[in-house]
Amino acid sequence: MMSDELKNNVESRLPVRKVSTAQSYLDLIRLPNVFTAMADVVMGFLFVQAADWRWDAWSDSWTLCLLLAASSLLYISGVVLNDVFDLEIDRQQRPERPLPSGRMSLGAARRLGWWLLMLGVVAGSATGFFVGHLRPGIVAALLATCILLYDVWLKRTPLGPLAMGGCRMLNVLLGMHALDAPLPAGHWLVAGGIGVYVAGVTWFARREAEESDRLQLGLATLVMILGIAMLASFPSWSDRASGGWLAMGRDGAMVNAQHTLTRWYLLTGILGLMIVWRCLWAVLDPDPIPIRIRIAVTQCILSIVMLDALACYAVRGVYWASMVLLLALPAIFFGRSIEST
Repeated sequence: MMSDELKNNVESRLPVRKVSTAQSYLDLIRLPNVFTAMADVVMGFLFVQAADWRWDAWSDSWTLCLLLAASSLLYISGVVLNDVFDLEIDRQQRPERPLPSGRMSLGAARRLGWWLLMLGVVAGSATGFFVGHLRPGIVAALLATCILLYDVWLKRTPLGPLAMGGCRMLNVLLGMHALDAPLPAGHWLVAGGIGVYVAGVTWFARREAEESDRLQLGLATLVMILGIAMLASFPSWSDRASGGWLAMGRDGAMVNAQHTLTRWYLLTGILGLMIVWRCLWAVLDPDPIPIRIRIAVTQCILSIVMLDALACYAVRGVYWASMVLLLALPAIFFGRSIEST
């Protein structure tokens, strides 16, 4: 066995891996997670389009680009400001992060966070020029407010998971408010389902850097399952679900609808199990360790894209759901070298 003193001497002579400034910025903004925010807003935009909607290359392209910009900028600003306000805690629990490790200065991160927050609201407001109303700007301002409340005050309180879930819900609503009309109940259900799921993920991750309590992990997992169940119940709240399971008027239509609805619940259940199985694995562990919690949290965050694609499939079908699902590819690719938590 190598003594501790000899081991320290050997390690001190090993070359230190230098991290580029670009890598430090990518680590700071949690780049893989940005694509999950994009998936939210793309799903929301597609969700509200009429059944006979066809892509308008000019108006729709600018609208979606501005919505993506607003969502991404606001998400990145929230992550950056989160690290700014949590610097002292990260020095103890996550010293490898860019700010506590000294790879980035606190002043640079603070300026970046505030500028991106303002630009995110500007981009959301600019969307109104193409959709003809102010709702995207209002939602963007509410999202920015919710981000600040979470980062500055609510994160360490019992309301923290609710605030983070509210941020995700508003992110979906940012895309949905490309429509100049009141949103039906089914739309609020879907946005709320994503928000409830993310609230559960946030609760699950609250003590990811230290030993976690199995009861808290179990309850958080149940909240995630509740969010997925809300998405699964969408056909009961809307007649827009694809596949015609609510259609009437032909012989056997009700039977076909029931079969389609059964397949929908089966699909949602299998997807839900795929998403939360690592969480259940951590809950059943007699002594949950931080690395296992982080792996589960990373999977749950990336799975937001899958849930967005599922919601999109309910109203737009396979093609557009696949377009949303494609956002998982860069999230997975960058996730190999950049941590999501």
